Amino acid sequence: MVGAEWIALQNGADIRGVASEGIIGENVTLTSDKVIALGRGFVQWLWQQKGKRPLRIALGTDCRTTGPHFMIDLEHAITHMGCDVLNCGLTSTPSMLISTKLPEINADGAIMLTVTGRHMAFNGNGMMFFVSGNSIEQNQLDEIIQYASEPYTNNDKIGQSHITNLQAVYTIGLRQMILDALESPDGKPLSGLKIIVDAGNGTGAFYAHRVLRPLGADVSASQFLTPDGRFPNHIPNPENYEAMRSITTAVLYNHADLGILFDSDVDRVAFVDSEGRNINRNELVAMASAIVLEEHPNTAIVTDSTTSTGLSKFITEILNGKHYRYQRGYRNVIKEAKRLNSSGTDCWLGIETSGHAAFKENAFVDDGAYFATKVVIRLAQLKRQNKPLFTLIEKLPVPQESEEYRLPINDNDFNRVAAETLTAMRQYVSHIQGWEETTQNYEGLRVVCSNDNEQGWFIIRQSLHDAVMPINVESDIKGGTQAILKKLRLFFRNIHDIDSTQLY
Repeated sequence: MVGAEWIALQNGADIRGVASEGIIGENVTLTSDKVIALGRGFVQWLWQQKGKRPLRIALGTDCRTTGPHFMIDLEHAITHMGCDVLNCGLTSTPSMLISTKLPEINADGAIMLTVTGRHMAFNGNGMMFFVSGNSIEQNQLDEIIQYASEPYTNNDKIGQSHITNLQAVYTIGLRQMILDALESPDGKPLSGLKIIVDAGNGTGAFYAHRVLRPLGADVSASQFLTPDGRFPNHIPNPENYEAMRSITTAVLYNHADLGILFDSDVDRVAFVDSEGRNINRNELVAMASAIVLEEHPNTAIVTDSTTSTGLSKFITEILNGKHYRYQRGYRNVIKEAKRLNSSGTDCWLGIETSGHAAFKENAFVDDGAYFATKVVIRLAQLKRQNKPLFTLIEKLPVPQESEEYRLPINDNDFNRVAAETLTAMRQYVSHIQGWEETTQNYEGLRVVCSNDNEQGWFIIRQSLHDAVMPINVESDIKGGTQAILKKLRLFFRNIHDIDSTQLY
């Protein structure tokens, strides 16, 4: 029987925990012993999957302060199981996934020490596991945890450890994408472009140094390229206001053609154009969709459930594509994109408004650097035509107002509270004139608000990661969101297990 301390570390198909002290009230849950046991559990699970010994296990880390220490622990534990370790050092999560299918690396499995997104502070860390070019599934992590929770005796034979320059191999492919798409006699197709990379003190500096600069781009104004797991300048998160404001200021001050903001491990990205317009969330999805539907007309685009009505019209009516909303969570979106293809519906993109984008031709790996490369190519092509990048999404209908709230659940049984709240909200909506639940949704409750003073919609759902219920509200008229919120406030007056003060 797996103990509660193991279950608490599991977040879907990933491991997440507090890895060091530093925040009052947060106890360390992801210890060296747990990391070692999980590494051993992964190897034992791989033995069953691969049916062979010894194995080659790639190890990588992002810039979090506990990463190097955990790397040493894993390297020692895995080599003492008789397996070889490919030490990839500081790298990106997408490159670690790709290490399990690159013939130059030839890893049987890979472990990435990282925890991405807004869900963990600087003292957090986690583990992601990859095999055969894919992330493991939740049921597979269940099996790994079962192995990890059981005693293990070291092998008499000790494996070898090899320093592996994974980034060098990975970036060759990104540079070649640009060279194949852009004619250039001198091999510098990005000459004349000024591009700012903001790595947020994460692992994204390689994109400026190893991809853009060798191809002629001016990256001299790039910022926060030095890895620092304390993230001293801003949170490396494309959804973070301060992060977007920082890269926007840098683009405008330096008269750059493009700003690129990566998250800490480079599986997410957002952009800023030369006029300082933020291309994230719905605009980001629109940009990716425009590129994909130019290359593959009439194909399907899968997004998360929070995307706007205007975006759906942009994809279906302006770009002539097909739009499928699905449950939030990048793994869910990617799975649905794959499912559509397997069922006969051509789908070339699964993308979440958080910045995760997975393209079919890239084996549906959610890779921020790959997405950035596709945008850089279009930027260069458009510049040769004296057109701005914004041309791609200039017809995107933008709501007059857009708000997001995250309401804390004040009860440990947050699954019950969330379910009861959604049931009560559905009943409430059925009695509001001009409000109608839409069936084009795969989680929570999405409601179209068609009254003259509203002209919008909202979605309420349970968070995948936190004890909160997020609410997104949009309106096409001034004051519309407040008209919708007024009725939502009335509903939450009778919901005592949810803190709705944000709505006021």
